[in-house]
Amino acid sequence: MSTPFYRPLSPTCGLRVSPLALGTLPFGGANGMSHMGNLGPDDATVLLDRALDAGINLMDTANLYSLGVAEEVLGEALARSSRYNELLVTTKARMVVGDGPNGGGASRWHLLDEVEKSLQRLQRDHIDLFYLHHWDGETPLEETLQTMDGLVRSGKIRYYGVSNYTGWQLMKALKVCETHGFIKPVVQQIHYSPYSREAEYEMIPAGIDQGIGTQVWSPLGMGLLTGKYRRDSQPESGSRMVDGDGSEMRVADWEKLYSVVDVLDEVAQRSEATIPQVVLAWLMERPGVTNLAVGARSLDQFNDLLGSLELSLSAEDRQAIDDAGRPPLAYPFWHQADMASERMSPADESIMATTKRELSEKFDA
Repeated sequence: MSTPFYRPLSPTCGLRVSPLALGTLPFGGANGMSHMGNLGPDDATVLLDRALDAGINLMDTANLYSLGVAEEVLGEALARSSRYNELLVTTKARMVVGDGPNGGGASRWHLLDEVEKSLQRLQRDHIDLFYLHHWDGETPLEETLQTMDGLVRSGKIRYYGVSNYTGWQLMKALKVCETHGFIKPVVQQIHYSPYSREAEYEMIPAGIDQGIGTQVWSPLGMGLLTGKYRRDSQPESGSRMVDGDGSEMRVADWEKLYSVVDVLDEVAQRSEATIPQVVLAWLMERPGVTNLAVGARSLDQFNDLLGSLELSLSAEDRQAIDDAGRPPLAYPFWHQADMASERMSPADESIMATTKRELSEKFDA
């Protein structure tokens, strides 16, 4: 693949990653997660080979996925060929994955313990990118971030980031690192899709302002944005949202979701593409977004998702998707757009540019 295909993980580091990352949530299917998929090492090897052929260089996993079994499956697949040495591996820790008072959290004890376990399961001597999988409001950030600093300096991890942090939590983490001279996180992993746009209020602007890359998890909303969920039809048994507990995705407005899918379908038909391809192509061009973690339960499914890399949406189609799912401006953003839009930074533009355009058109009319 040519160099322009790859993107810096963030403006503050030199690591280059592919626009898509292969997610491993469907690997393992153990410990109550069979509804996510149950791919074993043979299936994983097929996907790894296809990922490499397509130029994908980042694998995304976590100790939470099948409670470590996904890491084991990935590790066994990676160990089968030296060809896989060029693949970068992301994993995560913080969630509760064990019994006892220290079975979860972002304490030094838990993080060091889980990093060692992940290294063993992955059969590697380092983790290329490690995420703090969630906020821990009890453990002092100084303890958590000093631990991450030590892990980077030791070489056990190469880079780290935060996942599912709010804007103020990310800013607090960066301030603690600056105050104490700790190595800073360089990327955030968050949920974002044409329907789920809450990240546009604070998380994405914070990332743009601070030079933090953004990796998107579940860009298809656990299947909600594949086209299977429509006003007049629902998927049969076998869907993760049907057979799973559905707790990962919270749909506040089903009518809005259906309207977004309608627009995605229209764009897909105009583009001679599938709805998932349109979703991914749209997200890859959003402000601040580095890449997208996508999971697949079959080679055919993965090939369809890879088709997004060849899809270029028109400005009109990108705007139609933006208009369909754009969240209303919350305070103080609407007040800033009304009263102070003549001095916006790139971070401000990421959320208020459309409103500023609409206001300009209104007053120019």
